Amino acid sequence: MLKLIGYAVLALLLAAAALASFAAFTKPDTFQIERRLVVKASPEKLWPLVSDLKAFHTWNPFGAKDPSATVRFSAQTSGAGASYAWDGKVVGVGRMEMTELQDQRLARFKLDFLKPFEAHNQGEFALSPTAGGTEVRWTMQGPAPLVSKIMDVVFNMDRMVGTDFEAGLAKLKTLAEQP
Repeated sequence: MLKLIGYAVLALLLAAAALASFAAFTKPDTFQIERRLVVKASPEKLWPLVSDLKAFHTWNPFGAKDPSATVRFSAQTSGAGASYAWDGKVVGVGRMEMTELQDQRLARFKLDFLKPFEAHNQGEFALSPTAGGTEVRWTMQGPAPLVSKIMDVVFNMDRMVGTDFEAGLAKLKTLAEQP
C-alpha cells in the first residue's frame, strides 16, 4: 500500500512538472513589469529623485530588503553613465547604469543582475504631468529565457517584482509630497 501511495505521489509530481513545462513554453520570449502611481508633485520636484542614483536609493525598495548589502556609487551619480552596484545576501549582486535622460521626463537604465541568477534587463522611469500631480511609471523589461519562464509559472514574477515596484513608488510619493 505504501508503495502504491509513493507511485501516486510521484505521478502527481511528474504531471505537475509536465504542466509547468508546457505552460512555460507558451510564455513569450520577453517580459515586462510596469507599475504607475500619481504623485502630488511636479515633474521638476520628482526628477532628482528618479534621475540621481543616490536619491533613488533613498526610496529603492530593493535596498530596503537588504540594508546590510554593500552599495557602491560611481563618481557621477546622475546623468548618462552614472551607476551603482550592490552586493548582498538577499538582493544578490548586480549593477544599475543610467543610459538616457530626456527633458526631466524620462530616465532609462540598464540592470545587470549577476547573482543569484544572471539577467540583463532594461528599465525606465517616466514622468507625465496629470491633473493633480505627476504620473510616475516604473518599467522593467528584458528577455525571458526558459528558466525564467518556468520560474514565472511557479512564482509569478510580475506579482513579486510588481509588489516591490508598488512599495517603492509609495515611498517615492511620501518623499515627494513632503513640504
